Amino acid sequence: MAAVPAPPPPQSPLPGTQQLVATIACLRAPDGCPWDRKQTTASMAPHLVEEAFEAADALARNADAASQEELGDVLVNVAMIAQIAHEAGRFDFDGIARAAAAKLVRRHPHVFGDRKAESADIAYANWEREKQKEKAALLGDGAKSVLAGVPVALPALLRASRVGDKAARAGFDWPDRSGPRSKIDEELGELDAAIAQGDAGAIADELGDVLFSLCNLARHLGANPEMALLATVAKFQRRFTAVEREFGFQLHGRSLAEMDAAWNRAKAAETASDG
Repeated sequence: MAAVPAPPPPQSPLPGTQQLVATIACLRAPDGCPWDRKQTTASMAPHLVEEAFEAADALARNADAASQEELGDVLVNVAMIAQIAHEAGRFDFDGIARAAAAKLVRRHPHVFGDRKAESADIAYANWEREKQKEKAALLGDGAKSVLAGVPVALPALLRASRVGDKAARAGFDWPDRSGPRSKIDEELGELDAAIAQGDAGAIADELGDVLFSLCNLARHLGANPEMALLATVAKFQRRFTAVEREFGFQLHGRSLAEMDAAWNRAKAAETASDG
């Protein structure tokens, strides 16, 4: 067995983190894993996103063992990206951690400075104010919009939620939930009109407006639309699989009425077990 190479300096003082960084360095070594050695920071990005969603799902289910495992997978991806970048002389794991810690200090002047924050809203406002200063220093006029910091690569529902939230914090919002709720009805009417016209472009445009309006209502209700939809998709998958199982995973030839009845039985069984 090849000797495990030393982790790239500087090392974290935390034993677990140090062990992870050393293991990743070993995987990337000349005699390491062929798959790991061929990766780039760009090729690892989709894996990081996927693992982040799996971690979010485990956390939403309050599954501690799964949460620890999935968060570990997120950390593995971060460490791998850092190692690849370190080998190219760009940045490393310790630099990522130090920069993150410094940013937390800058953006919490109510903890590490002389500002006061007597509520979560004030604390968030302090965070956004400092964030805008940093973005302005980096991007100039391109950072003046309150929406400038929302990543374009976010999943659509999450991005819509973030954009709506930032616009609302700037004062561009309905006073209560009745506003976005009425907007949904308005947008649904426009979608129906586009469907009646058979205009594919207009249908897509109006459907997007409906989804965005739903995200605004979710914000007023204190719900996360991304997590809500993920939970619904998971629920559908469980119940659909139960329908498949009832028919021996052979749905071809079954009538819609038969499958709908099986769906209702699966729903009733799940509801009973939850109760």
